[in-house]
Amino acid sequence: MQRLNSESETSTTIQELCEEYQKNNQITKAEYEYNGVKRGLRNPDGTGVMAGLTHVCNVHGYLINDGDKVPDKGKLTYRGIDIEDIVDGCAKEGRFGFEEVAWLLIFGKLPDRRQFDRMCGLLYGNRELPEFFLEDTILKSPSQNIMNKIARSVLTLYSYDDDPEDLSLENNMRQSISLIARLPSIMSYAYQAKRRYYDHETMFFHPYEPGQCTAEAILNALRPNKDFTQEEARLLDLCMVLHAEHGGGNNSTFTTRVLTSAGTDIYSAIGAAVGSLKGYKHGGANHKVRMMMRDIMEHVKDWQDEDELTAYLEKILRGEAADGSGLIYGMGHAIYTLSDPRAVILKRKAGELAEQKGFGKKLALYELVEKLSPAAYQRVTGNEKVISANVDFYSGLVYEMLGIPEELFTPMFAVSRIAGWCAHRIEELTTGGRIMRPAYRALPVAQKYTPLDQR
Repeated sequence: MQRLNSESETSTTIQELCEEYQKNNQITKAEYEYNGVKRGLRNPDGTGVMAGLTHVCNVHGYLINDGDKVPDKGKLTYRGIDIEDIVDGCAKEGRFGFEEVAWLLIFGKLPDRRQFDRMCGLLYGNRELPEFFLEDTILKSPSQNIMNKIARSVLTLYSYDDDPEDLSLENNMRQSISLIARLPSIMSYAYQAKRRYYDHETMFFHPYEPGQCTAEAILNALRPNKDFTQEEARLLDLCMVLHAEHGGGNNSTFTTRVLTSAGTDIYSAIGAAVGSLKGYKHGGANHKVRMMMRDIMEHVKDWQDEDELTAYLEKILRGEAADGSGLIYGMGHAIYTLSDPRAVILKRKAGELAEQKGFGKKLALYELVEKLSPAAYQRVTGNEKVISANVDFYSGLVYEMLGIPEELFTPMFAVSRIAGWCAHRIEELTTGGRIMRPAYRALPVAQKYTPLDQR
């Protein structure tokens, strides 16, 4: 057998194989349409193919009138309760909301005072990682990418569970609460390890404080002096509430349900969901927004000049600027049309803190990009699809105002969405009952087998 003798030879061979693959294995858009395949599990109008039923969450963004998709104001409900009412209720009572939302999503009803206090106690009691987990799993094998470290750590927790394969409702409730509590710890520790080994900075570990909610615990872990205001903690808590759940059809939640339908353990299912969320088309979009906005700030001289900004947005849409993708990240959504309620709430709350933090000018630029993008999109693409800012557009700016490091933008999404993932896993376990097995139509090209020396 001939062996490859150098890295350059390996690279050349792989490049040649890639070119050969692309030449022989293309499936065209026309072939998809001819065979009636709904690419990306999407209907021709962009709506999702119905794959299941859920009580956990409803995402409303359009109406269907005589078979046509009609844009409508976005609405998000957790277990039938409008997200606006949840946010306003917590604000009026001057308390944090993520713990309440986690209970609501998993158990189906709002907690009473005793249940709420118990949930807070359970999360605090499960926040610490198993003995030597930090040293053996995180510090000995740090990662430049926190999402990859979170996924690996979740899978490793399987080995620390006395009964990881038990699919009973009771056991999965226990495992869910444990994972919701531990994911922020994994994120914080993984970030400190990354700082030490890749950024050559000092890492620090603070003990958790009794009585702190999840948002406070995260800020306590990330701030060198553990110093933060209640206003900052409430804004971070709001971000977590808004990111906690978004229906069964989003990619990471669907991943959770697909793996759960196969009868696998919770650690395998949630680890896969983390991998899904890492993708820039999903949870990684907030990082892409930050990169795009940084590019705009560098190339647009007058941030208030609508003509100059519009011209640059059109360059981005033509693939001539930013990352060349032709996308204005943070604009548009698979379901929302006229508005994303999460973005509306986040923008409003961000405005209250922006001036205090010296972000007024930057927030004004974000708002102007949001205003000008829809018309620029229609002019450049010729597509009359109604688009608006989604939650990723403003979440990165809010995290920046809170001093959250950029490499934690998507991990923060994960430590919030874990509540929704667990709720959907439990629902799939108790109501699904059948492994998901969609069909792919084969397009075989007839070939004859020939002996090796005759090829």
